[in-house]
Amino acid sequence: MGPGILSGRIEDHRRATGPPRRVKAEPGMVVTHMATRFTGTVAGFGPAGVTLRSRDGSVKRQFAVRTGDFMVAGAVVTLVPPAGATSSGQEPARRTASGSLAVPGARARAARASRILVEGVHDAELVEKVWGDDLRVDGIVVERLDGLDNLADLLAVLRPGPDARLGVLVDHLVPGSKESRVAGQLAGPYVHILGTPFVDVWQAVRPRALGIDAWPVVPPGRPWKEGICEALGEPSPPVFWKKLLSCARTYADLEPALVGAVEALIDFVTAVPERP
Repeated sequence: MGPGILSGRIEDHRRATGPPRRVKAEPGMVVTHMATRFTGTVAGFGPAGVTLRSRDGSVKRQFAVRTGDFMVAGAVVTLVPPAGATSSGQEPARRTASGSLAVPGARARAARASRILVEGVHDAELVEKVWGDDLRVDGIVVERLDGLDNLADLLAVLRPGPDARLGVLVDHLVPGSKESRVAGQLAGPYVHILGTPFVDVWQAVRPRALGIDAWPVVPPGRPWKEGICEALGEPSPPVFWKKLLSCARTYADLEPALVGAVEALIDFVTAVPERP
């Protein structure tokens, strides 16, 4: 079997398959939102978008409906209202930077014991910018590891369990890497470790958001961030990071690998614990 449709860039699949066909979002239909990789059954369709319910029924997410943003039965499609659906005439609901439906007047929930751990300050700032609204509503704190080598010690302190799940986001999670070995050693039923193949979270921002075609290639042995700044004519990593962060306005400016990992970690740490 060849690589799945979610293994590459969404734009590549659209070019390969041509214009997406229009499919009615009938209740119960299994649909995948391509940018976040969230798969669920259609639970509703309205002016704010389509609502998908996870397969185990524990999570509901709402997504704006755009051309070719979904997959049904292995094909890229555009969802349209189901038979008999009518417009309510209401103003479209506001959406957060992550694409979720904003909750009007919502206050931050008291922090749960469950939380999401990220490697460094740039990871934390990017997650906060795009998913901050969602995390505050769910009461999820993002905590920095300041290096993956600190994960084992932090797990001993936090003592993950059914009511204290830990989602860990790491860079360079590829076969044979140190990150992959750590994930294999420390992951467990209450510790979910996901990540991206990128050397640094900077690469998770799509080049087009910066107005470039691709990230420059940094020669081996050269510090990656310094090499990127030199290639792009930027003065320093701290200055360039501020520019890069400002370009990441919504999840659409991020690579699907990062979006899918963060969404899956949020689902994991907010899952309702099973009771005997």
